[in-house]
Amino acid sequence: MAPMAGAEIAGPPVHRITLAQLAVLVPLCMLLLARDKVCAYSVLSGGLIAVVPQAWFAARAFRGRGARSARDIARSSYAGEIGKFILSVAGFAVVFATVRPIDGLAVFTGYLVMLALQVTGSWLLLRQPPA
Repeated sequence: MAPMAGAEIAGPPVHRITLAQLAVLVPLCMLLLARDKVCAYSVLSGGLIAVVPQAWFAARAFRGRGARSARDIARSSYAGEIGKFILSVAGFAVVFATVRPIDGLAVFTGYLVMLALQVTGSWLLLRQPPA
């Protein structure tokens, strides 16, 4: 039996948040590079620690569609959140264990700026009427 027209629910465009984060992070780090190389790659490292796990979570959590997939969507969201946490912790561990010299404040600043963009972007997506 063919699916009914309009039965497929479009997923939210969560990839836009990742693209917006990268559109801010990369130019910011390029500007910082002119002043302080360590600060620039520290901010980049912290920013990527936020962006990569969030992108992975979004891809994992929003791959199912429709009411019949509700249980799978919930399971994917839980697994995605656990994976996001593990990737974040591992990202901080790798950066602080291997990158020398490092500016710890800049790492956390990059992370927090990307986290703020993620929260703001998610809020804006939720406010949009469905297409």
